[in-house]
Amino acid sequence: MRILTIGGSGFLGHHAALALARAGHDNTVLTRQPARRSRLRLVPGLELAVADVHDRDTLARAMDGRDVVVSMAGILNEKGRDGSGFHRVHVGLVASLVEAAREAGVRRILHVSALGAGAGKSHYQRTKGEAEALLRESGMDVTVFRPSVVFGEGDGFFNRFASLLRLAPVLPLACPDARLQPVWAHDVGAAMALALERPDAVGATWELGGPKVYTLKELVRWTAATLGLRRTVIGLPDGVSRLQAAVMDFVPGKPFSTDNYRSLQVDNVTGDNALPRIGIRPASVESVVPAYLQASPRLKRLDRARARRPE
Repeated sequence: MRILTIGGSGFLGHHAALALARAGHDNTVLTRQPARRSRLRLVPGLELAVADVHDRDTLARAMDGRDVVVSMAGILNEKGRDGSGFHRVHVGLVASLVEAAREAGVRRILHVSALGAGAGKSHYQRTKGEAEALLRESGMDVTVFRPSVVFGEGDGFFNRFASLLRLAPVLPLACPDARLQPVWAHDVGAAMALALERPDAVGATWELGGPKVYTLKELVRWTAATLGLRRTVIGLPDGVSRLQAAVMDFVPGKPFSTDNYRSLQVDNVTGDNALPRIGIRPASVESVVPAYLQASPRLKRLDRARARRPE
């Protein structure tokens, strides 16, 4: 199939692109900065195209002649705190995408959402839910994917905590009892490719999680042990977690925010994990993460080169 991917130039987008290439599809990924996405150029059958994805007419032209649109745009934090940044990316862009798809005659859409979409009080969860509702009401042939925290080489979860743990002998951790079901990026990409082969995927929402549920504190402690670091991880009580989030709202880059705090109040676990049902045995954190957290820079480069080759 001829695929157009929006929001696919990041970590998860790379894994999705590899899975779609292995399935034999041609894929064009829209991006504003192709020079910074050189790794994607090595994926077979993939083309990078410069475009402003927030311009509906540009989207419609890019969709011309396509069979499928993959919608992956998302942010974990916004510059402000009023939700407008989340709404622009999660809802406004999806609305433009649906209009452009109608104009171009494209009916099949794969949309990456998140567990907890529509639940909780965070702007992130609320706008993710609004986007899903918009797609369901569109009349398009949509499959929605709701992954838990996604891990893999280059992720922003284990790698971020690994960096913090290397620096700090004591780590104060907000929301330590938040429950997560981390899922491997490779498995998410494989599910997306399979959805294009299965008629029962049309109109479905697939929750995607790994084989085990952890608390955030358990995962951070495990990360320290995997790195061979003796670290003290102190779980902060709820009031202090809220205070830490409020302070971090004003730190450049927002490593943690009030919106993140609100999201973590809802369990990030699956009620019905689709992966085993569609024939994918989900990989565990323990079987994947040590290889990229412990690897030398040279081995990491070799692993990336191997990952680029289609199976």
